[in-house]
Amino acid sequence: MNKDALLAALGAFPQRTPLTSNTLESVDCGRYVREKVEYQVEPDEIVRAYVCIPENRKPKTPAIFCHHQHDFNFALGKSEVVGLAGDHDQKYAAELAERGYITFAPDAIGFEERNWSGGTFQTSYFELATRVVTGRTLLAKVLHDVFVGIDYLDSRPEVDPDRIGFIGHSYGGRMAIWAPAFDRRIKASVSNCGCVNYKDSLRRDAGIQMEFCVPNIMNIGDIEDIVALAAPTPLYISAGEQDKWSRGAQHIFDFAKSSFPADTLKLRIWPGGHVFTQPMREEAYQFLDRFLR
Repeated sequence: MNKDALLAALGAFPQRTPLTSNTLESVDCGRYVREKVEYQVEPDEIVRAYVCIPENRKPKTPAIFCHHQHDFNFALGKSEVVGLAGDHDQKYAAELAERGYITFAPDAIGFEERNWSGGTFQTSYFELATRVVTGRTLLAKVLHDVFVGIDYLDSRPEVDPDRIGFIGHSYGGRMAIWAPAFDRRIKASVSNCGCVNYKDSLRRDAGIQMEFCVPNIMNIGDIEDIVALAAPTPLYISAGEQDKWSRGAQHIFDFAKSSFPADTLKLRIWPGGHVFTQPMREEAYQFLDRFLR
């Protein structure tokens, strides 16, 4: 893949702006404190996130960006990964905080507090369409927001900037592949049930998620090329054998593995579908431990 051609297809990224962050609340959750924070990603655009800080931590602690799923549930985002709502198996930000990591869980654009359309897909559709007609993409925006989220983590004095990881399921799993290809501050990443490539998405039971609609992308490359671009950042691809969002996982791994140092690209195909069960999460956490502890 030609990275310059990829960047041209993504279009202009938003400009960085001062973070101007604030802490809105702080809740003692026993083994960690959960803060609700806000920070600026673009002029006049504020993002809210949860930050979970372990009670017994070292002065400089590894941190993990925890990206929420999609599930066509636009009313949920950050609250699900910290265990305040939604699927119990999605609370990986809370579980990782209990393991001693600082965890960071923002809303992606179009979800929870960043959805202005009453919890419908209309927000995401608007954010895509109004960019495409001006030569930009929603993917450039969501990547920008991830970069700024890592800027926020860098700004926290408790965070070790040399030990920042990333984890996500579904939509979050896709971002766990894209983000380390562009931001080398990510030192290890876990993608769960979110590795399907474009050519295996061209079916009516799958389709292309709005955030990943990039004009001409399939004439430039596919997700296996993005995985290869993520090297040498350690990457664990966790896939479901019956999961349509995990199609092509073995091909992606076989294509990209030569780009990585030995034993830093890992693939595990689990029986079952689009899930993030406790055994799957435990293996994911062990991978992060290996590279961030």
